[in-house]
Amino acid sequence: MEFEFSFAQALGFVSFALGISTFYQKDDRKLKIIMLIFNFNHLIHFFLLGSMTSALSAMLSAVRTGTSIYTSSKYVAAIFVILGLGLGLRVADNWWDMWPILGTVIGTYAVFMLKGIAMRIAFLTGAICWLINNIIVGSIGGTMLEATLICVNLTTIYRLVNDKRKTPVPSEAI
Repeated sequence: MEFEFSFAQALGFVSFALGISTFYQKDDRKLKIIMLIFNFNHLIHFFLLGSMTSALSAMLSAVRTGTSIYTSSKYVAAIFVILGLGLGLRVADNWWDMWPILGTVIGTYAVFMLKGIAMRIAFLTGAICWLINNIIVGSIGGTMLEATLICVNLTTIYRLVNDKRKTPVPSEAI
C-alpha cells in the first residue's frame, strides 16, 4: 500500500491530537467539549476519505456529544441509539460498515448514562470498534488515534482509581 499525503489524511492527524487531548481529561465536562470538536473534525476526515458510514457516525457523535453536555436523559440516549442504528443500517454497504455504528452506539450510552471510570471503560470498547473501522477505511491518523486512545484511556482510568484510593472515607461510612 502506497502512502499518499492528502488533506483527508492531514485531518486524521488533527483528529489524532484532538482525540488524545479528549481522553486525557479527568473532568467529564471538559472531555465532552473537546470530544465535540474532535467529532466535527472526524466527520470531515471520513467524508473526504469517502467513508459515508463513518462520516455519518461521526456526525451523530458530534450532535450526541453536544447534547450530552446539557442532559443525561436515558430517553435522549435511546433516541440517539435508535438514530445511530437506523441511519447506520440504511447507509451501510457491507457488514464491516457496522464497526463505526457499534462504536457510536457504545459511545452514546457512555456519554449519556455513565460517568467517571465506567464511562471511560465504555470508551475503550468503542475505541476497539473504531480501530477496526479505521484500519478498514485506511485512516492513518484514525488508526494511530484509536490505538493511542486505548493507552490514554487506560492511563486516565488508572489516575482516577488512584484518586479514589487517596480520597479518605468519611467517618460515618465506617
